[in-house]
Amino acid sequence: MKNKVLLSIMGLLLVGLGIMMSMTNGKRAQIQQVRKEVSQVNKQQKQVTTQIDNLQTTYNANDDQAKNDLLRFAKAYYTFSSQSDYDKRFSKVSSILALAKDQQNNLFDSELDTTGGSRIDNLGLTSQYQTATGYTSDLDNQTIEVLAIVIIQTSGTGQKAINQTVLLHGWFDTQTQKLTSIKINQEQ
Repeated sequence: MKNKVLLSIMGLLLVGLGIMMSMTNGKRAQIQQVRKEVSQVNKQQKQVTTQIDNLQTTYNANDDQAKNDLLRFAKAYYTFSSQSDYDKRFSKVSSILALAKDQQNNLFDSELDTTGGSRIDNLGLTSQYQTATGYTSDLDNQTIEVLAIVIIQTSGTGQKAINQTVLLHGWFDTQTQKLTSIKINQEQ
């Protein structure tokens, strides 16, 4: 009888062990599934982080390009000491501009008087770019609004040189990488 009880207990222990093993295997499968899902989430998170980093790099590069182009425009536009220098301003910045024809004509007027003479040379007008600070703001995915506060020094024959502050307001197209519009001392 003792043997039967002992065998019964052993049998029950084996059955219990079998049940525990099957439960443990089920939990192992669940743990393995959770590990796979965590691994996939980590991979997706890395991909999203990489995409964000790439977007920030592009955003920062475009902002820098927009600001640099407007400052380059300011330097070329406001530096001249003769009619010849004045006439060459557009050729110095034409590669960074995509202006409407009427705006281009307004910005780069020849400054000749009604007789065809040079106001710049006749009055001894000079302008020298001193310094500028640029700011950017995204309008949409393709356009960056750029502002620059520019300080220039101007003079004429018999006049003392004076510093002037000018506000440039430009729009930069991220697709063409060009300034598409520029306003001087104007609000929208």
